[in-house]
Amino acid sequence: MQGMQDLIDWIIGQGISSRDVQEIMEGLAPRLVALGYPIVRSSIAMPSIDPMQKGFSVAWSPGSGLSIDIQGHGDAGQEMFERSPIFHLLSKGLLDGRWSLPTEKTDSFPLFDELVHLGATDYLIRLAEFPGETALGGIGFSLAIDGPHGFSDQQIAAIDQFMPALALACYRVATTRIATDLLAVYTGARTSGRILSGQTRRGEGTAIYAAILLADLKDFTSLNERWPPEKIVGWLNEHFDAIAGPVEENGGEVLKFMGDSLLAIFPADLEDPSQACDLAFSSARMAMKANQALNARRAALSEPQLLVDVVLHVGQVFYGNIGASRRLDFTAIGRAVNEAARMEKIADTVGYSLLASAPFAAQLPVGFESMGSFVLKGVSKPAEVFAWTA
Repeated sequence: MQGMQDLIDWIIGQGISSRDVQEIMEGLAPRLVALGYPIVRSSIAMPSIDPMQKGFSVAWSPGSGLSIDIQGHGDAGQEMFERSPIFHLLSKGLLDGRWSLPTEKTDSFPLFDELVHLGATDYLIRLAEFPGETALGGIGFSLAIDGPHGFSDQQIAAIDQFMPALALACYRVATTRIATDLLAVYTGARTSGRILSGQTRRGEGTAIYAAILLADLKDFTSLNERWPPEKIVGWLNEHFDAIAGPVEENGGEVLKFMGDSLLAIFPADLEDPSQACDLAFSSARMAMKANQALNARRAALSEPQLLVDVVLHVGQVFYGNIGASRRLDFTAIGRAVNEAARMEKIADTVGYSLLASAPFAAQLPVGFESMGSFVLKGVSKPAEVFAWTA
């Protein structure tokens, strides 16, 4: 059984070094083939803590190699899950299952049609449960083989022998991926990278020069008096998609959502901030067009429309951790952010929805027109405000 011990040692090593479950599956299946398993399909399935997917499976077969199947949220994803062997086992409180193929049993699954087509004669699945602190409940590992007599008792015993190591390796990979991907969802890719690199102390950060984009949805508060919360949240998310998409497409980072407002930055070169300003401006124009298209669809459905005001500014900000000792926010603060927030209040006064500060407007050759100087609350000197009138 030295070969099996070598496999277990390899799995443990992968648990330390692998970046994803695909790497583990890609190495595991050929090793099992070398140990005498006549595999036609092998799979690792796991739930996910991801806003875009409920779970996923990584499969390997000799003919096609690796494939990844994503289970989305919603009715379609749930229906797919409920027709799987894993759901069948979970619903019965079981952690293992085995079926001879082909089968005419009432608990057969669409997957079995695919396996029979591949020539499978025996299908085995094992589940391993994880601690219950998160929705990451465990993994499912399955093998389908085409041997004429199916799995031998020795082969099944060997699977049970390496299954704990496989579960532990997948658990480590999954928890690391959760820390990386989910943190990026909540804080942005650039910010999450700084946090994971160790910038976690309150007050830790750096002064950076950046183009600032502040977007605010108009008359949003009044919707709360006329529509139920679930409708309002759905509409708000659609508008944030329309605004945040262009920001991320142009290399900016959304730092936070503040009620019905969005704050984003585009790190700039202090000596020549024109590129960052151009990206921020392009994002603003794209966001306003996307928001306009969204409102047109809303109008066709007799639903409320939400206009957006966007303010563009450029200046120095503190980019780092602020907050209480055990509850931090990694964000940008400073005079430039405050000035952008105050400028947004002028949009209705001047009658334009895309405003810019004088330092920002100076970085673009045409299109912005001065609306005059205004006193901004909390700012010592009047600020000249420009509007996009093109």
